[in-house]
Amino acid sequence: MNVDTQLMADKIRAIFGVNTVISSLTALAGDASSRRYHRARIETPGAPKSVIIMELPAGSTLPLSSDELAVFKEVPQELPFLNMHRFLSTIGVRVPKLYGHWESQGILLLEDLGDTALWDRVQGLAQSEVVGWYEKAIDELLVLQIRGTQARDEACIAFQQRFDLRLYMWEFDHFLEYGLAKRPDTRIAKSAIEELRRIFLDIARRLDQYPACLNHRDYHSWNLMIYDNTVAVIDFQDALLAPPQYDLASLLNDRITDSVIEPHLEERLIRYYLRQRADSEKRTIDKDEFFEIYLLSVIQRDLKVVGRFYYLDVVKGKPGYRKFIPPTLHRLKRNMARVPQLEPVIPILAEHYEEMQ
Repeated sequence: MNVDTQLMADKIRAIFGVNTVISSLTALAGDASSRRYHRARIETPGAPKSVIIMELPAGSTLPLSSDELAVFKEVPQELPFLNMHRFLSTIGVRVPKLYGHWESQGILLLEDLGDTALWDRVQGLAQSEVVGWYEKAIDELLVLQIRGTQARDEACIAFQQRFDLRLYMWEFDHFLEYGLAKRPDTRIAKSAIEELRRIFLDIARRLDQYPACLNHRDYHSWNLMIYDNTVAVIDFQDALLAPPQYDLASLLNDRITDSVIEPHLEERLIRYYLRQRADSEKRTIDKDEFFEIYLLSVIQRDLKVVGRFYYLDVVKGKPGYRKFIPPTLHRLKRNMARVPQLEPVIPILAEHYEEMQ
């Protein structure tokens, strides 16, 4: 949409007063989506020192970062971000304040939560401190998952879509297409693709059968901002119903997270999640079954990520995510070796990825 700076300034003054002084307006680094962000510095008593402007793509109605989710029983009547923001605010999830929104003009005005994501905050810390911050993130996740599911509202867009067999297979096929079939300098036999898809279908069926709850869907260390010593949640417009393990897998296994969350810390944080959830819901959780679904969720998500990052490079012209593919593949090999039904997958992928050898 390329919203002009005068329009941005007008909207800021519409919220904070006609005499609001805007000292600077700076474009921020983008993400994998089509949205653009700007930071406005303000020098006016009574107004925040800065605000974030979310600039929407032209004609934006659906969460553009996830085309595969654009299937609803009814056409959404409002922007998913606004729909989810209202619901999450109601149940007590810490999300950025919404100062104003003008969808037809492509502008949302949000609280500035700073530039320190959870991933940035834990760099260089002792393991005990790292665990403490990730426990805070788990506490916030449990608010979203437990309170959100209990407060189910059919007007909330997240309850109109679910991680089901169709979506799991869409993501597996996304990997097969962009991570293998269309990967540069790769030639793979049709029979190998068919064998992989057969195994992936079995996993998708198992995940599809597990009880679902409200999930953020991208609850990773770069979508959690540290502000006033709390964990705040952003980029929640793709929320949906899924096994609770999916968000936990996102938190503990994304990009290069396992360079800090080593396996023994991952196990410790999973135990923390299970204790807190069991205490909150006052019930016993089958730990073996939970971990089985957790591990399958980690593997399914990492396969999707490999395909997605190649897609962002080849189709969207965003090569910056490719650097995260090798560590993701290393993690895939380690986790696949723990699942007997996935043993045949490793040698097939090893023919095309040296990290799997």
